Amino acid sequence: MTSPDAAMEGHRAAALLEDTRNAVHPHLRAAVETLPGAIRRVAMYHFGWQNADGSPASGQEGKAIRPALVLAAARATGGDTETAMRAAVAVELAHNFTLLHDDIIDEDTTRRHRPTAWAVFGVPDAVITGDAMLALAVRLLADDPHPASAPAVVRLSTCIIELCAGQQADCALEERGPEDVTLDECLAMAMAKTGALLGCACALGALYAGADERAVRAMDGFGREAGLAFQLIDDLIGIWGDTARTGKPVGADLTAHKKSLPVVAALTSDTPAAAELAELYRGVMNTPGEVRSAADAVDRAGGRDWAQVTAADRMARAVHHLSRAVPAPAGSGDLLALAEFVTRRTS
Repeated sequence: MTSPDAAMEGHRAAALLEDTRNAVHPHLRAAVETLPGAIRRVAMYHFGWQNADGSPASGQEGKAIRPALVLAAARATGGDTETAMRAAVAVELAHNFTLLHDDIIDEDTTRRHRPTAWAVFGVPDAVITGDAMLALAVRLLADDPHPASAPAVVRLSTCIIELCAGQQADCALEERGPEDVTLDECLAMAMAKTGALLGCACALGALYAGADERAVRAMDGFGREAGLAFQLIDDLIGIWGDTARTGKPVGADLTAHKKSLPVVAALTSDTPAAAELAELYRGVMNTPGEVRSAADAVDRAGGRDWAQVTAADRMARAVHHLSRAVPAPAGSGDLLALAEFVTRRTS
């Protein structure tokens, strides 16, 4: 049962995300509409604003967690949301660059309840559109007359390099046998692949608020730890998520033999269930029965419990970082609500 406090935080986070979408998406759309014709068409489809034929669409958009973190971090460190708007848009563009490429790498054919961009327009157009989105994100920051522009460009660019290294590590891990991957390797990969961009989002908000370097670093630490908690929950959803909410098939990560954090925790548990899971991962594992067996093995080997406990621990670390950046508890309420949301979400 959800506690009244948790429910209140959930409502607060939902309102923050809705407000962020309303504030950021007009700026985001205006930026995307500056892209050249064919690239713009793919981008508009990816964001859910158009159908494949170019007609208007009203499908689901992203949750806007990363731009919400930019704006909340700016407010928490004494800035205002309008000043940090370009940074919020840039972070969302960078995030969607990764989604376009990840869908291709993972061969995912569904996102937000409809075919992925590469499945509709082909791999070359989806890759090129992702590249253009990243360049657009950097240009938005570089063109900004705000004093934080230059350090923001450096920070986002450094983050993207780290993120790419995390994605490359993820791909390399997939090529190795189910018993040849360590939990420490997976945690480092997830911190780079997911934590880095959430950390960057929080740091950019603080930069645009004029915060000092200590506060910027602390905000980065908060976002990174919250990002790792986010990834842990995302991995649980990838195994046990509801298709009606996620828009992806049940057990999609297992079918793809992904070495997600709960899976690797289970594989390294030295239990009979770990051996069962390793055997399933050595096979094709594409029938519903095999996927259910794999999910059950992860659970019995302790992977599910470990991921939930570790997500809570990482959130505690995030809160510690936040207290260093924003000593007054009243100023950190929005960031805490968003962090709580990412560890309690179900899709």
